[in-house]
Amino acid sequence: MTTAPDVFAPVSLGPIRLRNRTVKAATFEGRTPHGEVTDELIAYHVAPAAGGVGITTVAYLAVAPEGRTHREVIVVDDRTLPGLARLADAVHAEGAAISGQVGHAGPVANGRSNGAPAIAASPMPSPLSMQMVRSATEQDLTRVTRAYVDAARTLVRAGFDVLELHMAHSYLISSFLAPGLNRRKDRWGGPLERRARLARQVARAVREEVGDSCAVTAKVSVSDGFKGGVTTETGLELAQLLEADGHLDALQLSGGSSLMNPMYLFRGGAPVEEFAASMPAVVRWGMRTPVGRSFLKEYSFEEAYFREKALAFRAGLAMPLQLLGGINRVETMRQAMADGFDFVVMGRALLREPDLVRRLASGEAREGICIHCNRCMPTIYSGTVCVEWAAGERIPVAQN
Repeated sequence: MTTAPDVFAPVSLGPIRLRNRTVKAATFEGRTPHGEVTDELIAYHVAPAAGGVGITTVAYLAVAPEGRTHREVIVVDDRTLPGLARLADAVHAEGAAISGQVGHAGPVANGRSNGAPAIAASPMPSPLSMQMVRSATEQDLTRVTRAYVDAARTLVRAGFDVLELHMAHSYLISSFLAPGLNRRKDRWGGPLERRARLARQVARAVREEVGDSCAVTAKVSVSDGFKGGVTTETGLELAQLLEADGHLDALQLSGGSSLMNPMYLFRGGAPVEEFAASMPAVVRWGMRTPVGRSFLKEYSFEEAYFREKALAFRAGLAMPLQLLGGINRVETMRQAMADGFDFVVMGRALLREPDLVRRLASGEAREGICIHCNRCMPTIYSGTVCVEWAAGERIPVAQN
């Protein structure tokens, strides 16, 4: 029997060296009102970096204007490069690595906000924009793949250590993977091997562009949590295809759908009223109807709630895996190592306590104090923050 690795000890992820095996998850920061890096965004990531995390992940970095979830999201290009480089430098100064979650939102994009029609595997109505999402053409998919490559090149120039390709949550690549969202009859639809074509094409193109200048990972789903979505079996089959291709350094195991069932990822309280209050009037009314309320289903919180499904991935894969979902205790982190996972990914726990990793590593704390109320979720539109914080505890603005 082998001894489980120390979650707080240095480790390699592909070509990069990290100070420990902890990852701050990509969570919307709400700090880019003009689609550019701000001092507030830098402070948001410097806090967990100074607090001991191995990697902090910037969310969400769009590869194309129509691939933004809404107009305030950063599009990676020459215009945003200087700010991204400043952000990377600030995180590195605290001893942490920086990852960029790179993706195209597909049907999760708000076409009305973006001023550009959203695209997906197949046509569908958008509850976000009240518009139709159109089916991506061959030309679109060639353009989007090229956009991933361009974004990867730019992020490497900016000094990013990790590129996390978004293949989950009903974003564009995920919409091709889910049979209920992909009704195509061409080479992009049908059996999984065809539905997975875009995921594999993007991973290959990005790796060929960046080589070993950074690590390349992908966020994949252990279950989308809705009928017609990616199942655990389908997710594992995709992961095995990606592993066989050999273009990725690790997979981050997530779940749920930003479009169809977001609370499958965010277990705990379902803040319907708070979410409704943060939305435009029409959406606010819709969320207060029975149908709207059913959108935010409530799932009981438990530690490491994706663990059982993730264990199927661990048994079926040899490549490094990152476990996500309700990790708050040092015992849970160590159990993940004993289970054979290579990294642990934390979101809400670090929003509540950016210095939690340092405190867990030193023995000062055994668990985080996040209560999983999810009232942080509606604040993504105004500046993501734990509402349990006192006013004086908010993350400060970085000083130049």
